[in-house]
Amino acid sequence: MKELLSRKECSAMRGVAILAIMLHNYCHWLRGIVRENEYTWQQFKFDELWRLTLNPDEQLPMHLVSFFGHYGVPVFLFLSGYGLVKKYEQGKLPEVGLWRFVRYNYLKLFRIFIVGFVAFILLDAITPGMHRYTWTAVVGMLGMFANLFEDPSHVVWPGPYWYFSITLQLYIFYRLVLYRWRHWGVVAGMIVLCWLWQLSCQDDAVLLERLRYNLIGGVLPFGLGLLAARIPTIIPTLGTKHSHVGNKIFPNWEYIIALLLAVALIVALSSNFQGWLWVPAFIVVGTIALVKVMPEWMLSYSVWVGGISSAIFVAHPLVRKIIVRPYIYDDMYAGLLLYVVATLFLSWLFKKLIDQLPSPKL
Repeated sequence: MKELLSRKECSAMRGVAILAIMLHNYCHWLRGIVRENEYTWQQFKFDELWRLTLNPDEQLPMHLVSFFGHYGVPVFLFLSGYGLVKKYEQGKLPEVGLWRFVRYNYLKLFRIFIVGFVAFILLDAITPGMHRYTWTAVVGMLGMFANLFEDPSHVVWPGPYWYFSITLQLYIFYRLVLYRWRHWGVVAGMIVLCWLWQLSCQDDAVLLERLRYNLIGGVLPFGLGLLAARIPTIIPTLGTKHSHVGNKIFPNWEYIIALLLAVALIVALSSNFQGWLWVPAFIVVGTIALVKVMPEWMLSYSVWVGGISSAIFVAHPLVRKIIVRPYIYDDMYAGLLLYVVATLFLSWLFKKLIDQLPSPKL
């Protein structure tokens, strides 16, 4: 049976996801741009986006990226789950003990994190609006457990770095539970349990935010990654065959339909709290379908971006802090273009530096 995703397609998905995250984390700082529902849900934000969509202006792309771009994170969590199964369950590795597993994956994340974190705090110290860390926040950031603190949005800085903590939590959860009990029902049960827990917090935004900063909020896309790798038949492996005419590839219609349906459901479900909790699942489906229907030239660019996605993730907060202030009110597209160019170049340099650091041994 052919796999749902090839290595190339996984890399392309990373490219799409990191571009969405990078653009989102810039655009949602701009004045007059609609903000997202990421950790909590507020009706007025979707209502404002819908109003702006029905009455579009030149800033509509920024509104859309600001509102939906953060969903690149569930794509990364899906790929993390998918990759863990391929490496530890379907690869040739012998069973790895808990300590070695956690140590390896912590160091793998740390060698990426430390390059961006050190560069950011040095830049932050000499630019306006310096963030003052407490010693506990620094320890939590370095240990990748800062998300567990009270009011995590004011502990994790720069904000995107919260991803390291939730990823490490999911890795540990996988090794303790989902690696031992591999029946699909265990994963499905965990997804339902985490959904119900979040559902019960509709009127408690503080608790909901803490849940979504941590493992509870990431189990849905992560679990889907495990299921997609373990039981590919539950997600039809459509698009594995293509019709070739010269150098042109015509993708199967089912992926085009899946992409259109996913987009429609993402918008529709974002309009209410109950539906919003399931949006990450359709983000994943839509992203898979997108890379399946991409023309070869676009896929190649996405693969390249995916190859430096970890460096982009840690580099873009530095560039944002420098670029966003002069363009926060006007000339927004000029600022956005400068931000993208500078981020991609700096990320290429960061990737060179990260590759020079010692790799952890399993």
